Amino acid sequence: MCTGGEGPWLKAQHEVYEEFTKLKGESHTGRATIYERGDRCRDRVGTLWGVPDRRVAFMPSAAEGMGWFSRGLDWRDGDNVVTTNLEFPSVAYAWRHLQAAGVEIRMVRHQDWCVDEGVLIDAMDHRTRVLAISHVSFYTGQCHDLARLSEAARKNGTLLAVDATHSAGAMVVDAALTDLTTSSAYKWLLTTHGVAPTYLSETAEDQVASTCFGWRNLAVWPAQKSERLPEVDEVPMPERMEPGNPSMQVIMHLDLSLEALLSLGRERTQTHDRALAEQTHRGLRDLGYTVISPDEDDRRSGNTCFLTEDAEGLTAELARRKVLVWGEFGRVRVSTHVHNGSEDVDRLFAALTECRG
Repeated sequence: MCTGGEGPWLKAQHEVYEEFTKLKGESHTGRATIYERGDRCRDRVGTLWGVPDRRVAFMPSAAEGMGWFSRGLDWRDGDNVVTTNLEFPSVAYAWRHLQAAGVEIRMVRHQDWCVDEGVLIDAMDHRTRVLAISHVSFYTGQCHDLARLSEAARKNGTLLAVDATHSAGAMVVDAALTDLTTSSAYKWLLTTHGVAPTYLSETAEDQVASTCFGWRNLAVWPAQKSERLPEVDEVPMPERMEPGNPSMQVIMHLDLSLEALLSLGRERTQTHDRALAEQTHRGLRDLGYTVISPDEDDRRSGNTCFLTEDAEGLTAELARRKVLVWGEFGRVRVSTHVHNGSEDVDRLFAALTECRG
């Protein structure tokens, strides 16, 4: 039950590894097939997020997806970014290099572990260039209302940048509401490290300049052949965000995971994960724990988090009882996903009761 930290590996992934091994040894023919799998994966990401596949790129990490976005905007002295003080570091600090240029980073404070969308919206003004938020909080599991934030950002002329690492694969992610959606693949997408699917809107593409160049995002072939010229055109999305080869082996693994998740259905998975989270929330509260995850269904996610003085110690005690959760920074995070059922939640409660003696 620690998908929010490191998701489990599907048994069928060993077949992907064997296929990649075979294709890697087949030179040009094998490489062409590998990239065909990549195109299929890109299409599946688009289906999962409800956006055109040509607007989805494969970044090496969600941190780099957010960083690419932050580096390319034409920032001016007096601009600002709105985020929260409960954000994951790669969202909260993607703008750190801009402070020397006079860009203000506004961190909206949580109230009793909840970040209200209205407070985020009120923090924006006419100089707010980006509203940066995780769709689901890594610390509390709060699922933010992207539709409300998107409407407010667009009315304000602000770009909405979203990290979907704790929602993609578990919650319905409507990336079309955003200007940037990026997500790690090793958690709820049930893959591993090395690839972060990233959506970029047409609006954002018109405003963000590329800051890294290579053979994939420049029109060097066939126009230039072997000799470089002083000027070269950029190519559009998705290659624009992929200056070099993405991690094709991991993309093939992601392709398999997406096939499985899409076969279950976005809404069905979200309903399942939220139902288990509700069971977890209720049971933890009955055991006397302080649950900091929202109790409202539309704010609930697959992560249910509770406070405890020794989170690392409790996590270790639960692991000795073969119950895997993620605990750090004074809270334990219980993640319920498609491979979990009600019986797993009951085992958690029994193990917690044993830990308390």
